[in-house]
Amino acid sequence: MTEPLDRARELLAAHPIVDGHNDLPWALREQVSYDLDRRDIATDQSAAGLHTDLPRLRAGGVGAQFWSVYVRSDMAGDDAVSATLEQIDVVRRLADRHPADLRLAFTADDMEAARAEGRIASLMGAEGGHSINCSLATLRALYALGVRYMTLTHNDNIPWADSATDEPRAGGLTRFGEEVVREMNRLGMLVDLSHVSADTMRDALRVSEAPVVFSHSSARAVCDHPRNVPDDVLASLAANGGIAMVTFVPKFVLPEAVAWTRAADENMRAHGFHHLDTTPEAMAVHQAFEAGHPRPVATAATVADHLDHMREVAGVDHIGIGGDFDGTAFTPSDLSDVAGYPNLIAELLRRGWSEDDLAKLTWKNAVRVLREAEAVSRTVAARRGPSIATIGQLDG
Repeated sequence: MTEPLDRARELLAAHPIVDGHNDLPWALREQVSYDLDRRDIATDQSAAGLHTDLPRLRAGGVGAQFWSVYVRSDMAGDDAVSATLEQIDVVRRLADRHPADLRLAFTADDMEAARAEGRIASLMGAEGGHSINCSLATLRALYALGVRYMTLTHNDNIPWADSATDEPRAGGLTRFGEEVVREMNRLGMLVDLSHVSADTMRDALRVSEAPVVFSHSSARAVCDHPRNVPDDVLASLAANGGIAMVTFVPKFVLPEAVAWTRAADENMRAHGFHHLDTTPEAMAVHQAFEAGHPRPVATAATVADHLDHMREVAGVDHIGIGGDFDGTAFTPSDLSDVAGYPNLIAELLRRGWSEDDLAKLTWKNAVRVLREAEAVSRTVAARRGPSIATIGQLDG
């Protein structure tokens, strides 16, 4: 009998991973100010502390990657918009630099074409509504540049939506926030509900005519962290058509890691670093803390526990994978970088997942969701034009 890891690699050759969230663009900003000669992803970049490069993407069976064009939520106004444009620019430069391996993708058909060519479809997702500075015209400009999802918030509230990790202020979405969702539907931009509060999730699901995504979130019933998805929201994905893409971040998947991470983050701030900083200097502080405070370690089995639960509650047609590589300081032991996806698929095979179900998890569900959002866009755009509403008009 073929070993599970060999079967996993065979399956991924036919149905590669669509990963919902990778923060390599921000890591390139932080480490080398976007100097791609200094971080050439054509070669192994593990010595530089990166989780991602082309050889490891190939080894991991990745066929499509949503690159996060994230900017920190303490950036505001036009500074956030400009930084988002720089992030988009580096994704486009990576695709131009590595045309044999990467193909920019803007549609589900582009994803399928990239797979047929043996290239990795490169899509973009903006992480946080602060990136549009309360401007629907800016939202449209990001879509025109290739952004195909926007996470409504990051770690902090924005004027029109509540974050999962901030004190509630709007009670979910404001009227302008609902208009943002409607305009995203008209464009064909996926509404990403990772990072948002549970009330924001529910409001967005009520308003959205298109399937939503959770680009990198796990199950709250398995690990009680506000970044994860409650069961009632998971159960609603079947009617909406959306998907929840499990993340690998230990503090979101392993209950024992939650308190440890809180202490590690406080230690980072005490040393003058942002708690999400993954530069070598910041990682040295993390490692010194870990030496005195052993870190609870997640594994592929930890992530599989979430997927088992998410499949049971949402259904196998409504789950996916969003590792959050290069956006987290710590990873599960056997999912340490983008080469590790076969370990997760092998674990699911050992648990009795069928190859048809795994093909949905890895490739089919994500492609379907983008295709359905495109179909909704055609319908909505036929009945209304671009919204020129402002936050002042709708929220006062």
